[in-house]
Amino acid sequence: MQLRKFAAALVMAAFSASALAQVATGDTSPAKIALSNNYAGNSWRQQMLKSWANVADPAVKQKIVAAAPSFTTAESQATEQVQQIQNLILQGYKAIAVDAVSPTALNGIIKQACAAGVTVVSFDGIATEPCAYRIAVDFQGMGRMQVDYLAKRLNGKGNLLEIRGLAGVSVDDEIHQGIADALKKYPDMKIVGSVHGDWTQTVAQKQVAGILPTLPKIDGVLTQGGDGFGAAQAIKAAGRPTPVIILGNRQEELAWWAEQKKSGYETMSVTIPPGASSFAFWVTQQILAGKKVPHDIRMPVLEVKPQELDAVLAKTPPGALANKEFTREEVVAVVDGKK
Repeated sequence: MQLRKFAAALVMAAFSASALAQVATGDTSPAKIALSNNYAGNSWRQQMLKSWANVADPAVKQKIVAAAPSFTTAESQATEQVQQIQNLILQGYKAIAVDAVSPTALNGIIKQACAAGVTVVSFDGIATEPCAYRIAVDFQGMGRMQVDYLAKRLNGKGNLLEIRGLAGVSVDDEIHQGIADALKKYPDMKIVGSVHGDWTQTVAQKQVAGILPTLPKIDGVLTQGGDGFGAAQAIKAAGRPTPVIILGNRQEELAWWAEQKKSGYETMSVTIPPGASSFAFWVTQQILAGKKVPHDIRMPVLEVKPQELDAVLAKTPPGALANKEFTREEVVAVVDGKK
């Protein structure tokens, strides 16, 4: 339901903005586009890579671009991603979409890429180098959304556990900042423990299990995606009552929620869709085709609400996430609507 509404809204936006939303038609068939990714150790990143291939591979077959492979570093190290991008420049790629290891660690090599005439578009993990285009989600807003939801559910009072993402990545910093800012409105809600779950169920479960013995009763769990189900498993194993756990649209999380819902359990689930990579692909292609695009673009998060859970879960296979992959026309409509 939510996915269908989300897609329909974008299509309607494309029609309503038809006078403004114009697809650039410059010839990009000789151009090679690459995806530089720093990490693939969770289901979100794996589906993100799949979404890139789902859009990029047909674009290559249709001769929209000459090539559009993806490359992922082995250890999520800045030095590796710098070398990766250096190799792509030397190999003649005209544009690189980058999921950056940190906001600043790639700025030097990105500046070199721009100087060499390579278009750089960062998304998800955003780079701050001014010459790069940035496709950002309001991650701080996502953090605030979680706190406001828990405040409503807990009547503004309770102990919270925060599960952060991958240390040093802009997404983690932004969501955490949004949480910290929102908590200023609720003096009786306090974070009593914090761990890094690396956006991965198994890591989150281990880290939560390790910290639980030191914590008082937990009323709510703030998350970043890929960690909610792991937290639930650790809390259950510890024999503690299940708090309100914010989820991140993974199939195993949604399935767990559906089971808990039978007993009246309520929560919310929200994250950036893995199809953000498809959004980045079309932004990159359109820049090469001659479209004037703002350097800062916002795309929406994807929220699953209780009344939409069953319909969304039915469309989400095991090991996957609720997702939205973007067409070129949808991306152009969103971009033009933000000008």
